[in-house]
Amino acid sequence: MTSTNTLFLLGALLCCNLLPSSHALVLKDRPVLKYGTAWKKEDTAKFVHQAIKAGFRHIDTACQPRHYREDLVGEGWKAAAKELNLKREDLWLQTKFSGLGAHSADNIPYDKDAPLETRVRQSLAKSLHNLQTHYLDSWLMHGPENNWDDHFEVWRTMEEAVDEGKVIQIGLSNFYRLEDVVWAYDHSRIKPKVLQNRFYLESGHDVEIRAFCKEKDIEYQSFWTLTANGDAYRHPKALELAKEKGLSPEELFYAFCMALGISPMDGSTNEVHMKEDIALMNRIRSGEKIFLDSSEMSIIGNALGTSNWNTILEEEDEL
Repeated sequence: MTSTNTLFLLGALLCCNLLPSSHALVLKDRPVLKYGTAWKKEDTAKFVHQAIKAGFRHIDTACQPRHYREDLVGEGWKAAAKELNLKREDLWLQTKFSGLGAHSADNIPYDKDAPLETRVRQSLAKSLHNLQTHYLDSWLMHGPENNWDDHFEVWRTMEEAVDEGKVIQIGLSNFYRLEDVVWAYDHSRIKPKVLQNRFYLESGHDVEIRAFCKEKDIEYQSFWTLTANGDAYRHPKALELAKEKGLSPEELFYAFCMALGISPMDGSTNEVHMKEDIALMNRIRSGEKIFLDSSEMSIIGNALGTSNWNTILEEEDEL
């Protein structure tokens, strides 16, 4: 068996928790690549199935028919679980409540005329049905409401879902002002455990927000991770570094993000790339240091366009 095949087999065993518990990865480990399901339309079930077979165990979606087929995510994970003999608890499912403004007028997954609390509960019921599960590992507020009164009405309803055992944890998405994240955190009974944001130059790559997340043990999840940062991972020096390490430029950028403590959304629709990404993640999660020191990190970081990108960079000897 070639070394490449050996590495892939090891990665698959790690993700399936077939190794002894002292070596196996668990779903609460982070940072970790999560499979993103936006914009996959009628092919969603196929890609989710392929992703799980490749080794992904964290799946992200939303109760937002405009951009997601949450029902097909349910079909995809169920088919993969049956084929691989996985239990529901072997997978980590995350979805979102999306406010009225996030939906097409002709395809809203709840009663638009119902009170806000009822809309949130109807969205959760729809998600549980679509995903064919009795609980969610993670449930996010897809974006800010129009005012703080509405925000906390949504949040209190989400907290009640945790109290009822329907949801394990709750979090936020598309919050780009530090003061809003802090206010939401400080005034919540059950604290957000996730912040999922677009990782891009226009927000300064959320440097201050990511520092707050690190301080409060909030998982920072990124989307648009590759789409918005091509200039960084395609920089000539980054391409050279990727070649030296035997990685694609995209894989090197995922490794960069994970070294910063970020859990990226990975929306690959290519089975080979899925397997390569999982092999990379397993190398990182098993303790391998992709970047030898902060100078290697800086090759990509300095190309991001955000001057203080490394504010919360781990110490050099921890890379």
